[in-house]
Amino acid sequence: MKAEIISIGTEILLGEITDTNASYIASELPALGIDLYWVTQVGDNLGRLVEALKRAWERSDLIICTGGLGPTDDDLTREAIAEMLGEELRVDPELVEWLRGFFARFGYEMPPSNIKQATLIPSARAIPNPRGTAPGWWVEREGKLLIAMPGPPSEMQRMWEKEVSPRLRERPGEGVIISRTLKTFGYAEASVGEMVSHLASSANPTLGVYAKPDGIHLRITAKATDDEEARKMIREMETEVRSILGGDSIWGVDADTLEGIVGEMLAQRGLTLATMESCTGGLLAATLTDVPGSSAYFKGGLVAYSNEMKIAWGVDPRLIAEHGAVSPEVAEAMAEAARTRLGADIGVGITGVAGPEPLDGKIPGTAYISIDDGRSKRTVSGTYPPRRPEVKRRATVHALFELRRTLLNLR
Repeated sequence: MKAEIISIGTEILLGEITDTNASYIASELPALGIDLYWVTQVGDNLGRLVEALKRAWERSDLIICTGGLGPTDDDLTREAIAEMLGEELRVDPELVEWLRGFFARFGYEMPPSNIKQATLIPSARAIPNPRGTAPGWWVEREGKLLIAMPGPPSEMQRMWEKEVSPRLRERPGEGVIISRTLKTFGYAEASVGEMVSHLASSANPTLGVYAKPDGIHLRITAKATDDEEARKMIREMETEVRSILGGDSIWGVDADTLEGIVGEMLAQRGLTLATMESCTGGLLAATLTDVPGSSAYFKGGLVAYSNEMKIAWGVDPRLIAEHGAVSPEVAEAMAEAARTRLGADIGVGITGVAGPEPLDGKIPGTAYISIDDGRSKRTVSGTYPPRRPEVKRRATVHALFELRRTLLNLR
């Protein structure tokens, strides 16, 4: 089954909202054994919408539309589907009653404009939407399937999970498509590509290499007649990839995050953590606390952006005078100060040059990260693209990876 997604709304084309619906649906289709071939974005214009639908109807077996099912004049998905199929829109009395009941539950009378949300064409069946006033459409004709869902993500995702996906799963398919992502840190994208190049030519399973904010990801995708067969194919390729890259460089899989992995390791070992940050401006602390339950192991973080604050929190001013604020020695002192001042088992210190100007003779993008576990200290350096947001993000990811490495070595 060849699928196409059509995301509808001028606000998408203007960049006012991000099209998260398309990425969500795209991530859901493989488990149903459905191949996604095209994603189209089109504004609230009847002519262009009809054109997009006609093109999709000609080349795809399954068309999934999101957006344009509201009650206003610029909500044109129903009208466009009706025109594309040459069918007439008619008000469905059952949908009218449902809409009236929806408004009545909140103490309102249904506005006249909402009546358009109660229309169907002969080929369409309504898809329930308990979270909003826009029922979806399920259209089957000429061996094709067209599904229209509302644009608000909470409404669309609920409709997909409870109504659409189960019905698609019941239809005869061509097997399943399953993916598994291995997440690495410490290698360049080109290096990883070269190391696994002999696997890249595999047709099934396939292997893709992608640069991501938290390292290089390798996605293995297998297509098979059933779930068990696909997972076996993935396991075999994953074993080979891990033997090539080495286990330490692969820090997680699929939905794992570095902050989640580090937090789990700290919790399992009964250890606590504190941070002192300069160039990252508190981003490491913010990232660590994105994990629910992080208060169990994260004592707190100090943002010591100025030299005065570094000194106030325990960094020896002679180190700054002798080596400069951006130096391995100061990073190490920051890690120790964070650990001792906040009473943690492990301290992390980060200092660097976010840019755009050099500092202490160090070029923009230079950073030093130190980890003090109370028994030993380890300091590493990094050089990142010299853009302030990028330096902060890359240094934070690097610190999390080095923290993971330290925890792996603790016994």
